Amino acid sequence: MTGNKLSKRRETSTEKSTSPTKQKESRPGHFSMVRNFYIADVITLMNGVCGIMSVFGSMRYLLSSDISDLYSAMYFMPFGLFFDFMDGRVARWRNNSSLVGQELDSLADLISFGVAPASLGFAVGMRTYLDTVILTYFVCCGIARLARFNATVALQPKDDNGKISYFEGTPIPTSLSVVALLAYFVVNNQYLDTLPGQIIQLSPTWELHPLVLIYALSGTLMVSKTLRIPKP
Repeated sequence: MTGNKLSKRRETSTEKSTSPTKQKESRPGHFSMVRNFYIADVITLMNGVCGIMSVFGSMRYLLSSDISDLYSAMYFMPFGLFFDFMDGRVARWRNNSSLVGQELDSLADLISFGVAPASLGFAVGMRTYLDTVILTYFVCCGIARLARFNATVALQPKDDNGKISYFEGTPIPTSLSVVALLAYFVVNNQYLDTLPGQIIQLSPTWELHPLVLIYALSGTLMVSKTLRIPKP
């Protein structure tokens, strides 16, 4: 009995002496998350960089009224689309992906194709209270669209390469069609006070730019359940 007690004490003391070492070994190192990024994840982050730079361009234009800032805001979004296209290609080429990469992709898309286009709409003149309500609706549709995609992508039918065969609702990058239209108006000096459609006085206190309704249409198409877009 005494021998058994002594052996148990030795085992306990051994565990105590080795437990700090085990804890040190299991503790993640500095910047371990960044060091574990795949190349595709870095490309996805570049999409997010383009999106936030576009937002800053719109903000700078509100302060400076310098048209070059507005052009900067518009130019960054197509670059974001390029990186959004490349990250999936690189992930399949390298045959590596992760749940973190999937979430990164959604968050970057929200900035580049949701927040940035809405910021551009505000910058070019859609600044009434009702305008901002519709721009907010557009961004919220983008959030819902990306959340639904992440929640259902595992259940959707896929081809031999693991790609889904269709999108439910329009993908959020299609918002660049709205950006292209606004870019056309800006190039032709049709923005701010000369924005097409001008402004509608709905009541003494409520005003609306009819052009902002294209954001409402774009957002509604994103969250459509019945609209199915074949994936190329």
